[in-house]
Amino acid sequence: MRHAVDLMVEGKYSDLFQMFSPSLQEAIPEAQLVKIGDTVKKWGAAESFGQPEVRKAGSSTIVVLPVKFASQNIRFTLRINAAGQVDILNMMPGEMAWQHPAYSKPDSFQERNVIVGDADWKLPGTLTVPKGNGPFPGVVLVHGSGPKDRDETVGGAKMFKDLAEGLASRGIVVLRYEKRTKVYSAKMAGMADRTVQDETVDDAVKAAALLREQKEVDPKRVFVLGHGLGGYVAPRIADEDGKLAGLIILGGNVRPLEDLAVEQSTYLGVPPKNLESIKVEAARIKRLEPADADLPPLLGFPVPYLLDLKGYDPSADAKKLSIRILILQGERDFETTVQDFGLWKGALGARKDVAFHSYPGLDHLFVAGQGKSTETDYAKPGHVAPEVIDDIAKWIG
Repeated sequence: MRHAVDLMVEGKYSDLFQMFSPSLQEAIPEAQLVKIGDTVKKWGAAESFGQPEVRKAGSSTIVVLPVKFASQNIRFTLRINAAGQVDILNMMPGEMAWQHPAYSKPDSFQERNVIVGDADWKLPGTLTVPKGNGPFPGVVLVHGSGPKDRDETVGGAKMFKDLAEGLASRGIVVLRYEKRTKVYSAKMAGMADRTVQDETVDDAVKAAALLREQKEVDPKRVFVLGHGLGGYVAPRIADEDGKLAGLIILGGNVRPLEDLAVEQSTYLGVPPKNLESIKVEAARIKRLEPADADLPPLLGFPVPYLLDLKGYDPSADAKKLSIRILILQGERDFETTVQDFGLWKGALGARKDVAFHSYPGLDHLFVAGQGKSTETDYAKPGHVAPEVIDDIAKWIG
């Protein structure tokens, strides 16, 4: 929320305080907010504002806004609740420019730009290709929720860039691309009848087809890796594509989105009044019928989007697939928890062609950390853990 940051920078603390939720007003009284403002003033003039990063966390919205001051780069992280109030406000020094993780061997691969899709939905993408004699196996990376870029930048992490370089260093071609909701945000927002098919599935299928056409790729060894929402709908992608060699699901939920919204909001300590509102909307989603398609959005989702997913069980759809599946879970993940991992195992655990790995120290971005995971952790620089790269590469090989 740019306006809140502007008020802080301009010293309009009373106006900013009015934007706070009751819980944040209690945690940061106005007098303390003034003291925080004194620190901001020491950084000098705000010289430029970066591109905001926006993502959903349950019914809340996380906004990370980089600001370049005269003497300091700062990343403002705000959580906006369902009522439009600021209920978290953090300021952290801007991280250093992204650096290659240790498992990336830049001399071992090359990158080139590609376009995924055609006509009204062209999406810029990057193909990361190992040097040497192919054909190589290939992987399409499918984003989580929100308007993600091709690197799946979330705060200080670039999960898909890590995966692309790490896997390409291990002899695997990787295709990543800008999500449709990022490139065509206004157009997508204007589609009242949009579904996850429009948001994710169609483009992932086109990306897999494009990857099979590359001369360096073995078309019989093309996989889809879905993270979060991408993992949730990965069985749909595989069913529609019909030619995939396998699926890789990272932090993909089995339970419905409305259940996750309630769970995440409870975990994050949303104030009781707002939590109750979220629970009411979640219950309303459970009762939706096709005749309700014209109702206003619920929990930020258009009703047709929710109706399309009504009754969808990705684990049941995955059982019908006759391809290999790898399912990975960070045990510190509060967005998609080990409960969903257990549901995947319960549905698919008896199959010899399905493998499971969980990682005690990793969060939803598969970045290592300690203690209770929160969305403010994402603002810190971090890389996908090397054991994740290793497990994926070995499984594909």
